[in-house]
Amino acid sequence: MRCISNMRSLLSLYLPPPTFLSKPSLFTRYSVFPPPIGSTPPIKFAMARCNGGPSLAVRQLSGGRADGDDRSKDVMGCYGNIHIIVGPMFAGKTTELLRRVKAELSNGRNVAVVKSDKDTRYGLSSIVTHDGAKMACLALSELSTFRDQFGPEAYDKLDVIGIDEAQFFEDLYEFCCNAADRDGKTVIVAGLDGDYMRKKFGSVLDIIPIAETVTKLTARCEMCGQRAFFTLRKTKETQTELIGGADKYMPVCRQHYVDGQIIVEATRIVLDIEQSAAVHA
Repeated sequence: MRCISNMRSLLSLYLPPPTFLSKPSLFTRYSVFPPPIGSTPPIKFAMARCNGGPSLAVRQLSGGRADGDDRSKDVMGCYGNIHIIVGPMFAGKTTELLRRVKAELSNGRNVAVVKSDKDTRYGLSSIVTHDGAKMACLALSELSTFRDQFGPEAYDKLDVIGIDEAQFFEDLYEFCCNAADRDGKTVIVAGLDGDYMRKKFGSVLDIIPIAETVTKLTARCEMCGQRAFFTLRKTKETQTELIGGADKYMPVCRQHYVDGQIIVEATRIVLDIEQSAAVHA
């Protein structure tokens, strides 16, 4: 019986009085009413309900952590969300990211954009699309440093975080979890889902299970003009991370990816033979 009583006490922290259950409100504020005169003074707190999530005050009352590391949105009690944009190179991922970020700005939301400092093709202060559109950004080696470098107060005021070239961030999963689950941010992620060998690239695929939406874009095959789902590397380098543009990569359909891989591999063999012959000459 004591167990049932304790469960009812905990549930009362999350659920409104029964009279309100018929017409729930998205944001409903509840307060603890003062007890009769002479009784123990109440613990004063207010709970804002959104998506069924408890506020900081409720976590304090129920024994949850409530120190400086807990930065859940106490005022609104809301959780964030995660949206992923993937596709091959030249599919317009950065263009779509900028479109969404600008739409959020138009709606009056506070926005910041991050990219990997490994991509220096257009400088470190901006993300730039292949057709020249750009937006100021913060270049980082690790997403875990974003809050400190952006400024804690400025971070707390952010509504939306855009991440470009997400495949280069090893801590992508942890950052997105914390930003959406704990800090209530909307996170828009753009990056390659596969490398030039059509294998998983970075941690982009790892965040699909925690995302609300996933958008896969396609490019135009440079060989036949059909929809391109894959990225073909045109050079002989074999490392996974090789930053470049049209000088090193081209978007292709399945047929021309397979055909192209055969041609590229044959070219590599010929070059290796020529280099070996030159060394022993």
